[in-house]
Amino acid sequence: MDPERNQRLKVVLIDTRNPLNIGAVARAMSNFGFFDLRLVHPYEVAFREAVSAVGAAQVMKDAKVFETVAEAVADCTLVVGATGLGHRQPQHPMHRLEKGARLLRRHLSGSNVALLFGSEKFGLGNSDVSHCHWLTHIPTRAQHDSMNLAQAVAVCLYELIRQPSTARHLPEAAELAEGEEVERFTELLENVLQASEYTDYSMAKNGRDKTHRLVRRMHLRVKDAAVLTGMLRQVLWKLKHPQG
Repeated sequence: MDPERNQRLKVVLIDTRNPLNIGAVARAMSNFGFFDLRLVHPYEVAFREAVSAVGAAQVMKDAKVFETVAEAVADCTLVVGATGLGHRQPQHPMHRLEKGARLLRRHLSGSNVALLFGSEKFGLGNSDVSHCHWLTHIPTRAQHDSMNLAQAVAVCLYELIRQPSTARHLPEAAELAEGEEVERFTELLENVLQASEYTDYSMAKNGRDKTHRLVRRMHLRVKDAAVLTGMLRQVLWKLKHPQG
C-alpha cells in the first residue's frame, strides 16, 4: 500500500485499560506505516508516556482522544470492527481477515476507514458494533481465540500491507548473474560433488541435468555467484589437497 492510502486508515481503540497496550499498538502501527491512532475513553490518561511505544513517539504524541465512538469515526465512510467469533451472533456481515483486508484496501483507495478494536477484557460491545458496517476476524484456534490487543492490531495491519505477488517477484534482471557466471559456478559445483564422491550425484540418473536445474532455480545474483564460486574453489582445493 502507498503512504496516501495508509494515511486514510484510522486505528480506533475503545476503552483500552493498559497504557502499555496502547504503546505496543503505536509501535505496530509505526512498523507497518500507519500513523493515525484514535482512542475512545482510554482508561489511563497518562498513556502517552507508555514505554512500550519504542520508535513510535510521534504516533503517541499525535494520538487523538474522543469521548464517543461516533466522534472518533465522524470523518470515515467505512467503519469495520475487529472481533473474535466467540459466542457472538453478529447482526453484521462477518469476513475473515484475508477477505476483510482486500475490502479495506479497496475502500482506502479513496476514502477514510476506521478499524475498531475493543477493550482488552471485553472486546467490542454492542454499542461499538452498532457503528460498524461489517466485522472482520482473525482465524485463531477455537480453543484459544482471544488475542492480545497489540498482536491483533499488528496482524490486521500486516494483512493490509501484505502483497503476495511481491514475494513471488524475481530479482531485477540487472542483479542476476549472467549465463557464463552461472555456468562457471555449476561446473565447479559438479567438480566438488565428484571429488567428494557424493553418491546422490554420482549414482543418480541425469545427475548433471538435475544439478543444472537446481542452480538455475537459485536465480543467483552477481555478487552471490562470485562469493559462492570462491567458496567452492576453496572446498575443491581442500578436497584435492587434504594434507595441505
